Amino acid sequence: MNITALLFFIYGFAILYLFAYGVAQLYLLYYYRQKGRKTFLKTVSYKKVTIQLPIFNEKYVVERLLDAVSKINYPREFLEIQILDDSTDETSAIILEKIKNFPSLKIEYIHRSDRTGFKAGALANGTKVAFGDFIAIFDADFIPKPNFLLDTLPYFSNEKIGLVQTRWTHINENYSLLTQIQAFALNAHFTVEQGGRNKGGLCINFNGTAGIWRKSCIVDAGGWLFNSITEDLDLSYRAQMKGWRFEFIESIKSPAELPVEMNAIRSQQFRWTKGAAECAKMLIWPLIRNKNLDLAEKIHGCFHLLNSTGYVLMLLIALLCYPVSINAGASPLFVFFASIFQINWLVLIAFYATAYFRLHKKNYFIFTWQFTTFMIFMAGFSLHNSVAVMEGWLGIKTPFIRTPKYNILNNNESWKINQYVQGRLNPIIWLEILLFFYFVWVVYQSVQLGLYGILPFYSMLIIGYGMVIFYSFKHTQQVA
Repeated sequence: MNITALLFFIYGFAILYLFAYGVAQLYLLYYYRQKGRKTFLKTVSYKKVTIQLPIFNEKYVVERLLDAVSKINYPREFLEIQILDDSTDETSAIILEKIKNFPSLKIEYIHRSDRTGFKAGALANGTKVAFGDFIAIFDADFIPKPNFLLDTLPYFSNEKIGLVQTRWTHINENYSLLTQIQAFALNAHFTVEQGGRNKGGLCINFNGTAGIWRKSCIVDAGGWLFNSITEDLDLSYRAQMKGWRFEFIESIKSPAELPVEMNAIRSQQFRWTKGAAECAKMLIWPLIRNKNLDLAEKIHGCFHLLNSTGYVLMLLIALLCYPVSINAGASPLFVFFASIFQINWLVLIAFYATAYFRLHKKNYFIFTWQFTTFMIFMAGFSLHNSVAVMEGWLGIKTPFIRTPKYNILNNNESWKINQYVQGRLNPIIWLEILLFFYFVWVVYQSVQLGLYGILPFYSMLIIGYGMVIFYSFKHTQQVA
């Protein structure tokens, strides 16, 4: 096989895999639009509940979190608050002073000076001594609603239910273009994606926060492990492979704050993407062999665990589309692949339009704008997230880098003097700059050669990488 044929094979495989993933997403869309499984709720007697608050250096938002948790509507004799504090700054002093305001609450303050296992380690450490039969978890940027426990606990009337996950909402969605893009993506995940899996009886994942576990489910599945930086996805699949079922409840909202600056978004994207790859490496084969899941659950589970691989395939398509177009652009097979690639866009439009109009009024102009900016922005993240995927698959270990929270809600508020803002550029940006100029060169060459069909794709890449580079330099300069 010569080099041209090899490149064409890789290019075709990437497109066909993305098409197969798109078909799986269409099935989720189909399931989501169905009535779904009927859930029989009944009032249950009060159960002992522990609310776990894993915290690491969150001085700007921890008081807001504690104020919200103190208002949880639940009998105090059945409720415990575990503050799992790994902080190394003044956050700890803020917590200790704040909890003096809540003498009626049973609050267990657990501080670790050794951050073994990072968030997973803190959760495991707290679960060993947790008072509750059920464990709710909230990250520091969340503001749980007073009726959270009363709304979620009835779903555990089915003894097979191990987790109830609620829908994230966004208190600062309209702060900037970056927060709008993040909200657009997360809203699709917390409607069509999670809702489709749930209605179809497929495996879903705990999203790390704003959910409540049956403690016996955590224990039965092997507890919180430290072998992935997305411990939530890891435990989710281990539990469901043991026969536990999960519920995603779209109607129960859990407000939270979105990251507002590029370095925070980068660290969050890197952690989520790398952790998904780590979990895929560990869990794909046990998932395929599992006897508690049917064929549909296994197929969708594999696509779910491998979803971060899409960034690598998109990067390959971006690198290969031009050379393949030159050498095989006139072949029927290339035309076939190009057609398949266009169909993928139609699938994405249907998927995100369903999610968007589920939560918003039908304004097609705003949807088109948000969908376009989201796709462009994520195209610009293809190299950054591909590096994360490859590190995950290669087993390269890095520490858990939490996403800093700034308590930024309104457009007139600034994050620039925030103590947790990183004032340095991510080194990947230099490769992103090289790719940006490669895509510019491709557009120039394509115009010279009359390859107009690939211009929209490469124009999207130029704008996407340009956005990522621009915001990276802008936000770093503002801090410096």
